[in-house]
Amino acid sequence: MKRVSKGVLKAKMLEFFRQVEETGEEIIVTDNNIPTLKVIPLKSKKRVEEIFGSWRGNVTIDDSILKPETDEWVV
Repeated sequence: MKRVSKGVLKAKMLEFFRQVEETGEEIIVTDNNIPTLKVIPLKSKKRVEEIFGSWRGNVTIDDSILKPETDEWVV
């Protein structure tokens, strides 16, 4: 977790915000070396592989669900 003073944050705010967005790392903002604020990302971006990677090769699709079943609908 990165620590930065209010003065430094003010001077380079956009740079720090981009770092938080890209890395997901939180920043502690200090005033006279006392922590006062925490800058955190609202949601971290995860790759599809990170979320569904463990399912790869374990999921199968049953094709019968796509076949038309007109017999059931005849009145």
